[in-house]
Amino acid sequence: MTIATERRTLQTLVGVAVVLIALALGAGAISIPSGAGYGGVGPNFLPWVIAGVLAVCGVMLVREARTGGFRDMEQPSGAERGHWPAFVWVSAGLLSNAALITTIGFILSCALCYLLAVQGLRRAAGQEAGRLRAMAIDVLTGLAIAAPVFWTFTQFLAINLPGLTGTGWL
Repeated sequence: MTIATERRTLQTLVGVAVVLIALALGAGAISIPSGAGYGGVGPNFLPWVIAGVLAVCGVMLVREARTGGFRDMEQPSGAERGHWPAFVWVSAGLLSNAALITTIGFILSCALCYLLAVQGLRRAAGQEAGRLRAMAIDVLTGLAIAAPVFWTFTQFLAINLPGLTGTGWL
């Protein structure tokens, strides 16, 4: 098998995997009730949109792979291998968010997730990380992203997210 044929096969498998993920999302969306809410759409609307767009992307990837492969691809940048310490930092951020969201609330747990993930990515890129100034900027940025998302969901869309207080503002 030539390198070009092997590449084409792998690229086709990527497209097929995307289509299969879209089908799995669609199968999951079937179990979500379709009662209309705000604007006439129900809670299953967004999963169906995502499944549909993902399916279209998967089909396009398969078509592209079968008609010559992903054209004009540049050589991948970055290291030969993954940066494991960065993976640990990002994983710690995601796991801490999942573990603490009901304890310290959405805003603080998401800000902590952001801090840990960005610290890992900074370290992988060889940037300044671990210094008090960089960490303070990351915490403030995480709060600036998480707080408006929380307020939008709780105050404007009336969707309950875990908060630190019962007021709906923290």
